[in-house]
Amino acid sequence: MKKLLILLLFVAQSVFSQSADELFTQANEKYKSEQYEEAIKLYDQIESLGVVSSELYYNLGNSYYKLNKVAPSIYNYEKALLLDPLNEDAQNNLVFAKRLTIDNIEELPKSVLQKIDESIVKKLSYNQWSMISVGLSVLGSLLFLLFYFAYSPSRKRLFFVTSMISFLLLITTSIFAFKEYSFAKNNVEAIVFAEETEIKNAPTLNSENVFTLHEGTKVKVLDTVDNWRKIKIADGKVGWIISNDLKLLNNF
Repeated sequence: MKKLLILLLFVAQSVFSQSADELFTQANEKYKSEQYEEAIKLYDQIESLGVVSSELYYNLGNSYYKLNKVAPSIYNYEKALLLDPLNEDAQNNLVFAKRLTIDNIEELPKSVLQKIDESIVKKLSYNQWSMISVGLSVLGSLLFLLFYFAYSPSRKRLFFVTSMISFLLLITTSIFAFKEYSFAKNNVEAIVFAEETEIKNAPTLNSENVFTLHEGTKVKVLDTVDNWRKIKIADGKVGWIISNDLKLLNNF
C-alpha cells in the first residue's frame, strides 16, 4: 500500500510538472505572437499551480511592459529579482520600467556598510547562499578526509589549509544566508498599484495628507492597522496608505 502511494505521488508530480512546462511553452508562444494578455493568463495559471521561478515573473513583467502597465511590470520584475538577484535581464528591464513612473524619489545616502552589503551579500538570495554553504560543507569535509589519509607532509599541509579555508567560507556564507533570510522575512516591501493615492499621517480617511504616490513606486511596509499599512519610501518619508492601493512583494 505504501509503495502504491509513493508511485501515485510520483506520477502526480510528473503530470503536474508536464502541465506547468506545457503552459509555459504555450505562454511563450503567445508572447512571441504579441498576444500579451493571453500570455499573462497562461503565466498566471502556472503561478496558481505553485510553480514559481525568476523566469516566470520575468516573462510576466515583459508581458505587462508591452501593454504599458507600469505597476504590474515593475512588480513582476521585482519578484523575479527576489528569487534570483543575478537575473540581469530582469535588472535591465526593471530600469526601463521605472522610467515610466511619475514619482522621482531621491534615496537617502547609504553608509559604507550598507554599500558593502548591497555589493556582496544582496547579490544572491538566501537560497543561493544556502546552496553555496552546502557545497562548501561537502568540499571542506572531503578535503579534511584527504588530509587525514594523506601520507606526504606537504599534501597534509595543503589539504589541511584548504579544508580550513573551506570551513571559514562555510561559516561566512552561512551568516550571509541567515542574514538574507531574516531580511526577507522581516523586510516587507510592496509596489503601489493605485494610479494615484494620498498618503495620510494616520490610518483614517479624515487624517491629513502628507504626500502623494503614483503607480509603480516601491515602498517598505512598517506596520498594518485594519485596512491601512504604514509605509516608508526611499527618501525616508513615512505615512499611511490604504492596503488595496498596493501589492506586497514578499508573498510567495
